[in-house]
Amino acid sequence: GVWRQTRALLFKNCLIKCRTKKSSVQEVLFPLFFLFWLILMSMMHPHRKYEAVANTNLGSLDTSVLVNFVIGYTPPTPMAREIMRKVAFDNFEDGIITEEYLSEEDLQESSAFKPSNFVGVVFTDAMSYQLRFPDSVAMASIYTESR
Repeated sequence: GVWRQTRALLFKNCLIKCRTKKSSVQEVLFPLFFLFWLILMSMMHPHRKYEAVANTNLGSLDTSVLVNFVIGYTPPTPMAREIMRKVAFDNFEDGIITEEYLSEEDLQESSAFKPSNFVGVVFTDAMSYQLRFPDSVAMASIYTESR
């Protein structure tokens, strides 16, 4: 049954490999060549080692700068509301003004009227977001860690 068919298929593949020696050798040597090339490149450009940065005390946050500061967010889901409530009241005595918007277009429209003291937060899911500043988008730290 199955063993006979498998053995016949393996024998057929061995015959094909023996009859096409040039392509069989290429199948083995090309990956080895590229592996050697990658090793050579990594040796020519070794990884840089950066020194450790000492811990420093940055001092307390100056909350006077955040007077009349507005954080707009969208979409207005229960999880987003809870996160923005914590941001507004857990870290600051007076709280920060938070506004919810139904769509990202409404958020951008509102940011055009308050460019100096407005930051938008667009939640893509329960754990991901993008910050929207007037005329720009701040990417997540995943994209800027290597800088």
